[in-house]
Amino acid sequence: MTDSPSPSGPRSDRRSTLALGLWVSALLFLTAVLIALGAWQVKRLHWKLDLIARVEARVNAAPQPAPGPTEWSSISAANDEYRRVQARGTLLYEEEAEVYAVTNLGPGYWVMSPLKAADGTIILINRGFVPTERRDRKTRAEGNPSGEVTITGLLRLNEPMGTLLRSNMPVEERWYSRDVSAIAVSRGLANVAPYFIDADATPNAGGLPVGGLTQVVFPNSHLVYAITWFGMAAMTLAMTVYLLRSERRAGG
Repeated sequence: MTDSPSPSGPRSDRRSTLALGLWVSALLFLTAVLIALGAWQVKRLHWKLDLIARVEARVNAAPQPAPGPTEWSSISAANDEYRRVQARGTLLYEEEAEVYAVTNLGPGYWVMSPLKAADGTIILINRGFVPTERRDRKTRAEGNPSGEVTITGLLRLNEPMGTLLRSNMPVEERWYSRDVSAIAVSRGLANVAPYFIDADATPNAGGLPVGGLTQVVFPNSHLVYAITWFGMAAMTLAMTVYLLRSERRAGG
């Protein structure tokens, strides 16, 4: 009668070696993925730093003429947003829209007034913030100059539809984002630029609207994320080394 194979025999050794190989492969794969994520965050960090530098240069540059119709189709966030620009024309107060906003001055509204240039084109101007009780333009008429005016500020891109939680309701005059296209349609305006201008802090008569409140802030946590991913990669690599050494010691 022959003896049955011992559980600690060759077959068990093969299973142990296979299991070890699978664990090591999985840990090495996870390490590679974590390193790749860390490298991607480093790349994003350099991109964000370059973006911040470019935007700071635009914000502090001398104002340039606001882009005209021949340039409208080529305007992009990468090349144009936060450019310091200047436009001249007549403000159409009767066609303004008030967009709900919460600022450092409290809740209230952005006053979005169409500016009609001599060539008939229109640029929507965010003239600034007014508190809720001064939403009606009749309560701040002294801040509405007549005739041609020159507006200096930062070029901003259209904000369509509304916010994540609230949609614009043009019929009810409920605006939650500075949606240039929708405001233009609701006012029956033509030849409207596909951007708006955030007016600078030049004071208006009577103190309202309050301009110059543009928040030029770019969250930059990419370095923290990169350190996190690289740290996790180091941990998984350390686990792999520990596993291999433990197996070697167990094998004598």
